[in-house]
Amino acid sequence: MHIPVKNNVRWVGKIDWELQRFHGDEYSTNRGSTYNSYLITEEKNVLIDTVWKPYAAEFVDNLQQEIPLDKLDFIVANHGEVDHSGALNELLRRRPDMPVYCTANAVKSLKGQYHGDWNFKTVKTGDSIDIGNGKKLVFVEMKMLHWPDSMATYLTGDNILFSNDAFGQHYAANKPFNDLVDQEELFSESIKYYANILTPFSGFVDRKIDEVLALNLPIDIIAPSHGVIWRDNPLQIVEKYREWAKDYQEDRIAILYDTMWEGTRTMADSIAEGIRESGANTTVTVINLAKTDKNDALTEVFRSKAILVGSPTIGRGVTHATAGILEMIEGMQFKNKKAAAFGCYGWSGEAVAKISSWLEKAGFELMNDGMKNLWNPDDNAVHACREFGKTIATP
Repeated sequence: MHIPVKNNVRWVGKIDWELQRFHGDEYSTNRGSTYNSYLITEEKNVLIDTVWKPYAAEFVDNLQQEIPLDKLDFIVANHGEVDHSGALNELLRRRPDMPVYCTANAVKSLKGQYHGDWNFKTVKTGDSIDIGNGKKLVFVEMKMLHWPDSMATYLTGDNILFSNDAFGQHYAANKPFNDLVDQEELFSESIKYYANILTPFSGFVDRKIDEVLALNLPIDIIAPSHGVIWRDNPLQIVEKYREWAKDYQEDRIAILYDTMWEGTRTMADSIAEGIRESGANTTVTVINLAKTDKNDALTEVFRSKAILVGSPTIGRGVTHATAGILEMIEGMQFKNKKAAAFGCYGWSGEAVAKISSWLEKAGFELMNDGMKNLWNPDDNAVHACREFGKTIATP
């Protein structure tokens, strides 16, 4: 299967409708995904990236129907992660002489994963290759977007930026173009992708966008490695990335909690009522961590100006769902956000202090020492939770 992109550029990747988990079990892909590979057929024939390893043989067989493998001049490996490079082993088994153009860091990555002594050709920002018919490939290193080996490749003449992991989404679509899909779904998956994968590298994102734009290359199409191809106003996603990279927040507060016997849930609901009763226009979301997709929860944290995290005390600590999201939050290195802790306890009550310490370590500004309640909240405790919520809404 191939899909025309522009002139002599074709999509030759794989649509994975059934994918539900990615990066091991770390990322939910509720709308599937795509592994985008692109074939350029000018005077030189070039393959941009491959697909995930489970589809390697299928991919190479399909590619051979598009073009005889001996007619391929070289491969560009924008990134060594296995969802992009997984078919290289199979392809180079059949064409072991084929040059692989990539960054020096990608050589280390690919050798480390596949142990192949391939025909590597290293490139850096500004290097280019003439592929004939007045067109060139120009390489731009995209270090830490989101691996040290990442780069983008720009095709002159057609003005296509093959951006690899930048500007992508885990989103399967039969016609993978941004103007042919549901826009709400597209931007929901785009912000989820940024929040869960690129947030720790926001400083690099902003600087790299400036660097790419400073090259003064006209961009008519942005072709990422996952999800849809941006051909209708492609720079709209670049502007979104600029916005998301600048310590992003909306007028939202996320209440994340887990509960054993509903006491901490009652606290969460009552705090949310207090925020709403404060008269503020702030949007409040209440998220049960044990029952909610963890990546959706993390996306809410990304969008929020403040979060509250609640857990009952269990074994002098917190529930595993709470600990799991706190570990993920710490790794994201969020900036310019506030936080507080809450929870019920029966006799020792360490959870609130533990959560507060974890949030502070993760870079959040603590709004207070947190709120804890002995046993199940009574009417007075529920009222206190609502008042606590009012102070959170108007710090």
